[in-house]
Amino acid sequence: MKRLFSTGIVLLFLAGKAGADPRIDLSGGVSWERMELRAQAALNLGRADIRLPSGRSQAEELIHDAFPALIQPSLLSLPVDSSSTVGDLIDRGELTLNGVGHIAMSAKRFPPALSQDLSSLSAGYSVDLALISSSLIRHRHTADIPRTLLTASGGNYTGIIIFADQELPVHGRNISASTLPCLFPKIWDSDMNLIYQKNMVESEKARDGIVRYTSSGKVFMPSPSGLDSSLENFVGPNPLRILARSVYGERPTDPVIDRSDALLIIASEENRQLLREGRVVIVLNSAALASPLAAE
Repeated sequence: MKRLFSTGIVLLFLAGKAGADPRIDLSGGVSWERMELRAQAALNLGRADIRLPSGRSQAEELIHDAFPALIQPSLLSLPVDSSSTVGDLIDRGELTLNGVGHIAMSAKRFPPALSQDLSSLSAGYSVDLALISSSLIRHRHTADIPRTLLTASGGNYTGIIIFADQELPVHGRNISASTLPCLFPKIWDSDMNLIYQKNMVESEKARDGIVRYTSSGKVFMPSPSGLDSSLENFVGPNPLRILARSVYGERPTDPVIDRSDALLIIASEENRQLLREGRVVIVLNSAALASPLAAE
């Protein structure tokens, strides 16, 4: 019986907007700092012709059944890299709509609550974006990280922090833009050599994401390392701090760093290992770190 119920929910997701319930309003957004999509589904009890208290269980079930179809546009519009969304990958056959439907079903659900005027019932949901990134990691062996015969002085570091929180020139285009988040950003140097991409990260590490996004306030703290404690646990007390010089991509997601900074990383085996372990933080402005749910 549970399997049949799950299949029915996925079918609602596959139905897309046709399966979305107009009696339910969806609000919320994506936090790239927490790598989480949060949504609040509010059912108008009057429009649903549901009376309390006897109809509360019916209302909760209605919201739960409708949620996968309601959240579908937001999941499909999530940016995977500089040129593709989750929906694009489905169109190319690299991901299945059925698989994304199961991710929608796995959303963490928070206890429903009635509005103060008892006109609506709302339920909160949370989708871990790592569930999507994990489904896109297929490599077993890491790709080679660029090496150089040149030497670069700077020592060994415990992590890498790239500051891209200011508007930057867009490489190859006569415009400037804010760097935007995605599941799998790349990092380039100023000679447009690829320094970092998802296949360079050990597969088990990459399943949780290949970068962490944060705001500038978390990297200028009154602590010995200057970092928020959660970030220090991730990149250690002595990270290499780099200013992005520009940004690259159809959707500007990929920081471009100076060649001299890139050499500090790739000239050292210890620092190349930081890339393999995905110990990379990208600092974005606060507006870029939060995005609203996609319109239906």
